[in-house]
Amino acid sequence: MTTTELPAQARYSWGADEHLVVQIAEDMSLSAFFRAGAISSRLAERAIDGVLDICPANASLLIRFDPEVLAPADLEAAVREIEADVARQERPSISTRIVEIPVWYDDPYTREVGAKFRDRHQRPEGTDLEYGMVELGLSSVDEFIEKHSSTPWMVSMVGFVAGLPFMFQMVDQADYAFELPKYLRPRTETPKLTVGHGGCFACIYSVKGAGGYQMFGVTPLPIFDPSQGHEVFADSMVLFRPGDIVKFRPVDEAEYRELEAAAERGEDVYRIVPVDFELDEFLADPVAYNTNLLGALHD
Repeated sequence: MTTTELPAQARYSWGADEHLVVQIAEDMSLSAFFRAGAISSRLAERAIDGVLDICPANASLLIRFDPEVLAPADLEAAVREIEADVARQERPSISTRIVEIPVWYDDPYTREVGAKFRDRHQRPEGTDLEYGMVELGLSSVDEFIEKHSSTPWMVSMVGFVAGLPFMFQMVDQADYAFELPKYLRPRTETPKLTVGHGGCFACIYSVKGAGGYQMFGVTPLPIFDPSQGHEVFADSMVLFRPGDIVKFRPVDEAEYRELEAAAERGEDVYRIVPVDFELDEFLADPVAYNTNLLGALHD
């Protein structure tokens, strides 16, 4: 996921009369995500009249514009100019955050829902965790949890439902471990704050609802709050933003209950640390870089 060579130029196409699609690469990678994010940020900084919305994704971005105000050719020319500037950037980096997410793995809530919809699953017996363990060739559920929680994950998109982060594992492509299919048919129920996985993406279900990702556990910390009652949501009702780095931390039931109650009381239970992330240094040695990066959580 991390070492894909990017094409020299992005592919530009049009979506009806009001959308420009900029495809950075065919494959998802940190490099492609970085370039899409950098183009989006610089385009936003220009505040071009007629640009209505900019939506960066894993390896592309979508720009919605008003053709009555901004000629399509002028928009494309501006984005191509920005793309060329971004490609010349020598040390791509972002100022971002590490967000620690406690997870009660193998909890009774996802177990109950998983059992309820077992007829829609590839493996009718057992749990989603046990399915993941077998599919990845691991010897135990504990080993699966250790692999899931020991490396960081980068938030590449937020959406689908309000506040839901899509994350991919920050490891070298050769070491990439997590590739699991979604359920054969989607569930009509998923517990709120379930930590899930589909394809190469981890996610956290921000609200209770339908879903098809494998379910591994639940976190006690809300990630979406329209009331913005807790101070962590003072600036936005959505906790995550693209570029955030997530570190899962296994907790037992007692700590889950304690954190859940403390969050409801509005206490400061979110561990969020600002960091600078250097893409080239990470690509040179992901293991060493991650070790130093995650050390910031405990400085």
